[in-house]
Amino acid sequence: MTESILRLDAICKSYNVGTPVETEVLHGITLALMQSEFVALKGPSGSGKSTLLNIIGLLERATAGTLEIAGQATQLQDDAALTAMRGRTIGFVFQFHHLLPAFSALENVLLPSIIAHGTVTEPSEANAMELLRRVGLQGSEYKRPGELSGGMQQRVAIARSLSLMPRLILADEPTGNLDTVSANEVFGLLREFNHDHGSACLIVTHDPGLAARCDRSIELVDGRLVHL
Repeated sequence: MTESILRLDAICKSYNVGTPVETEVLHGITLALMQSEFVALKGPSGSGKSTLLNIIGLLERATAGTLEIAGQATQLQDDAALTAMRGRTIGFVFQFHHLLPAFSALENVLLPSIIAHGTVTEPSEANAMELLRRVGLQGSEYKRPGELSGGMQQRVAIARSLSLMPRLILADEPTGNLDTVSANEVFGLLREFNHDHGSACLIVTHDPGLAARCDRSIELVDGRLVHL
């Protein structure tokens, strides 16, 4: 039986709670992602996509509702527990790569392992080297981000997001600032890891061509899912 990696039930999010300007931006979001599923999240600007992704990524807390990741409920976890869960379970890929400019490609990919284990281990370094090879950057391991093209930098970011083999990959417009060729390469890499490792992937995209290549699409409009 396919395992549920992500499950949201009646998730709501409000800001300025208890004040005259309290505003609810997510209204009862219910959603499930299964192991190996690759899902596009679409919607106009201001629809709540980033807020939803932040809640799923354990960067913000929902005001109401329940969220489970890999079978673990999150609503009663303290911040330390959520940080640990995020580190071992979720991989993030953003539109802008957020690489550390003073670090080499290899060092950037090693960062999640260093944060998780406090040091670089031989297995983690071998894994980082293999990930860079798989994203087509063999021979560029010791180059800094400024020496790499935009597409290459995004591939480093993908390798970094996958370094701890996360169960859930969250990608926020990962191809938004890339040319068509680089965008297709980045999408293909995410699809490859999704297939090879069974990770669930939720990708925010405005590109209808990329969305059509996902297993299914969901749409968020004014804080509500309108199409499943």
